[in-house]
Amino acid sequence: MILIGERINGMFKDIREAIVNRDPEPVRYWARRQYEQCAAYLDINTGPTVEAADQPAVMEWLVKTAQEAAPLPCCIDSTNPDAIEAGLKVHKGKAMINSTTADQFKMDIYLPMAAKYNAAIIGLAMNEKGVPKSASDRIALAMEIVVNCDMHGIPMEDLYIDPLMLPCNVAQEHGVEVLETLRMIKTLADPPPRTTMGLSNASQRCTNRHLINRTFLIMSMACGLDSAIADVDDDELLNAVAAANILLNKDIYCDSFLKTFRSR
Repeated sequence: MILIGERINGMFKDIREAIVNRDPEPVRYWARRQYEQCAAYLDINTGPTVEAADQPAVMEWLVKTAQEAAPLPCCIDSTNPDAIEAGLKVHKGKAMINSTTADQFKMDIYLPMAAKYNAAIIGLAMNEKGVPKSASDRIALAMEIVVNCDMHGIPMEDLYIDPLMLPCNVAQEHGVEVLETLRMIKTLADPPPRTTMGLSNASQRCTNRHLINRTFLIMSMACGLDSAIADVDDDELLNAVAAANILLNKDIYCDSFLKTFRSR
């Protein structure tokens, strides 16, 4: 399970204020904290309040600041292509782009960018019409992304398909469709693309958010989920992932499996 730390995001008050004041300390803190908590990537998102013209400079600052604090690659997260490319230009190591939809005009922007910078990329199983309800419609969009990645020479191990879970308090019926989509994604190519999701979306505006997130993550792992953008500061979530790795035969059992998981 590849965990992508969600916390360096302008939607959080402390990061939003850090961006406004160009205060590096909150960014450094969360970069180090998420590294200590087993994150494999740091999701870096300028957030919705930064003006479009300012986003490239903000993204460059966030990527540099985070990577100075922790030796982790970044998942560069923005709806602004210029901001994503600004982050890629200063990034050290192999980055991840978050994300493209299955719209052709979006893929024509982001897939050449991924190829140019040798970056992994997240593909969202949606288009300008929105998020489909059924697994079959999600898979049809995922297949379009797979085909376009192949055309641009992007290997399947660098493509992460996100089937898009919506909050369960407003789209409860989508959960089973997402799980089925995860299973079906593994049949799209050989080798298959990887899978991911923004885990916290499942519990947005719900009570008992941590419980919902932990439960859905383990269910999704059993259906083929490879990675998740998640709250890695949730110790119980990390414990659940460690146990699931054992039960799914992804890690060799030892009595200290919780400690071993965190020592990576």
